[in-house]
Amino acid sequence: MMIETGSASSSLTEVFHTKHGSVQQCDKSHQWLIEFAGKSAKFDYRCLLKLKKAVYSIDIERALLDTAAVPDVEIIFLCACEHCYVLSVAEVIALKELLQGTFVMLELNHLITDCLNRLVY
Repeated sequence: MMIETGSASSSLTEVFHTKHGSVQQCDKSHQWLIEFAGKSAKFDYRCLLKLKKAVYSIDIERALLDTAAVPDVEIIFLCACEHCYVLSVAEVIALKELLQGTFVMLELNHLITDCLNRLVY
């Protein structure tokens, strides 16, 4: 569900949220605001896709089952983006859930818009 928030100068549309964070879109600046792990970060769509790819590539099963004395921390650094995340495995799972829901909502919005456009023409 898309919800309009904010003033006219910074209107954000909430794309998806969980109890751990939210993703909002600003049509005026073409940026995405991710509020997660106590941090607000703005991304353009290209960097949002890079974040999704980086999070999806983390082998969560290996991280959970690895018995080595390695800290259970993942560092997500994206080239050409100014944000970096240092997350526990549980936070990685929560971020993955947030991104999955976001991209499902974007695809659903695209499908609905496409169907409505077909009805009009």
